[in-house]
Amino acid sequence: MTEPAVPPRLRPLLEESSVTQQAARLLGAAGHQCFVVGGSVRDALLDRPSDDVDLATDARPDAVAELLGDWAESMWLQGQRFGTVGCEREGVRLEVTTFRAEVYRPESRKPEVAYADDIETDLSRRDFTVNAMAVRLPDPLLVDPFEGAVDLVSKRLRTPMAPDISFADDPLRMMRAARFIAGYGLEPDDDLVAAVEEMSDRLGIVSAERIRDELSKLLVVDDPSPGLWFLVSTGLSDEFLPELNTMRLEQDPIHRHKDVLAHTIAVVANTRPELRVRLAALLHDVGKPRTRDFGPQGVTFHHHEVVGARMATERMRALKFPNELTQEVVDLVYLHLRFHTYRMGWSDRAVRRYVRDAGPLLDDLNHLVRCDCTTRNQAKALKISRRMDELEERIAELRAQEEIDAIKPPLDGRQVMEHLGLPPGRDIGRALDHLLEIRLDEGPMDEAEAYARLDVWAREKGITAND
Repeated sequence: MTEPAVPPRLRPLLEESSVTQQAARLLGAAGHQCFVVGGSVRDALLDRPSDDVDLATDARPDAVAELLGDWAESMWLQGQRFGTVGCEREGVRLEVTTFRAEVYRPESRKPEVAYADDIETDLSRRDFTVNAMAVRLPDPLLVDPFEGAVDLVSKRLRTPMAPDISFADDPLRMMRAARFIAGYGLEPDDDLVAAVEEMSDRLGIVSAERIRDELSKLLVVDDPSPGLWFLVSTGLSDEFLPELNTMRLEQDPIHRHKDVLAHTIAVVANTRPELRVRLAALLHDVGKPRTRDFGPQGVTFHHHEVVGARMATERMRALKFPNELTQEVVDLVYLHLRFHTYRMGWSDRAVRRYVRDAGPLLDDLNHLVRCDCTTRNQAKALKISRRMDELEERIAELRAQEEIDAIKPPLDGRQVMEHLGLPPGRDIGRALDHLLEIRLDEGPMDEAEAYARLDVWAREKGITAND
C-alpha cells in the first residue's frame, strides 16, 4: 500500500529551520529516533488547525532532558516520571514523550509506564487508530501502521489493538470515544461499543478531575449530541453522571410529556459551545424525575428548578468543577424557569427583579431560555421567541433610564447607621433589604425620599431615628 503524502498543514513543522526539526536533529545526532505524533497529524490530514506539537522518541526521559536542556529556552519536568519532557523555544511549546506502553493496574488510578524502542509499538498503545499516526523526522515520512488515515476518510472509530486492551490501558479512553464521535463525526465499530458496555465500571479508577476535563471537552464541540447519546446508550454516563439516564422517563399514552433526556440533549446542541451554558443546558432539567407528578391537568414537574439546582450542585462538586463555575451553572439551572412566570407583560418591577437575580449571567440566561424551546409547534415556538424579544426590549428601555444592571439600595450601611443611630447589626441589614425592595419595585429615588422611607420603616419596627 502506498503511503499517503505528508499533509500540507504539517509543512511549517517540517521546514529545516523549524523548532521541531531542530529538536529532531539534536535527538538524531545522539542516535535517537524522533516523530511528530498526536493531534497535529490527525488534524493535518483533515486540514484542520491544531495547536498540538507532540514528539515521540526512543530516547529515555532523562536523555531527552539532557539533550534538549541547553537548546530549550525553558523546560518543565512534571511529567518526566511518566515519560514526558516539556520544553519551549521561539514561542513553540513541545512535549517530547518516550515511546511507551502504558497500562493501569486494576486496583489503581496510577499508570504503570513501560518504555518501548520502536514507533509501531508506541502507536499500538494509543487510544484510536486516527491518533495512531506519526511523521518521521528529520526526513518526513508518514507512518500509519493501523490505517488511521483510511479510518478518517471512512468516518470510522476503532482502536489499534483490541478495544478491551486499549481501554484497560486507560479507561478514560471510553469517554474520549464520545468526543471523537461528536467532534469528528466518526462511527464507533461494534467491538468498540461492546467493550465500553462491558467495561464501563472500569471508569471508577479514573480521577474525577480527568473525567471532568474529558466531559468539558466533549461539551464544547460544535454538536455534542452524538457523543452524549453514546455515553448514555452504553451506560458509561452512569459511572459519573447517572442523572442522564434517569431523565429517560417512561412514557405512556395518557400522561404525555417530552422525553426529558432527548429534550435535554437537544437543548445542549442548541446552545453556543461555551462550557458554562452547555453545562447549564445539560443539567437544567435534572430535577424533573424527582418532581414528576400526575394530576387532572396531566403530568407536572413543580419546582424542578429548585430540586435541579441542588442536584447540579452535588454533581458538579463531585466532578471537582471550580466553585465559581459551579455556582454560575447552579444559578442558571435555578433561574431557567423565571422567564415563564411572567405571562401578563413585563412591568418595570418584573424586569428589575429578573435582571437583578440574573446579574452577570443575564445574557447566558436569556440564551438558555431561548434554546430551551425545542417544541415542534411553530406557533408556540414563535410565541416564546416574541416574549423573549419583548423582555430584551424592556431591559434595553430600562437601561436607558436607570442603572438596571447595578441595582442597590439608595442608601448604604453607613448612612443607615448614622441616620438611625444604630451600631452594626441585623437591623441595618434588614433596613437595607427593605430599601432594596422599594428600589426594585418603584425605581430610583433621591436621598431625601430614601431617608423618609427609612423613617417609616423604623417607626413600624419600633426603632427610633436619631434626632
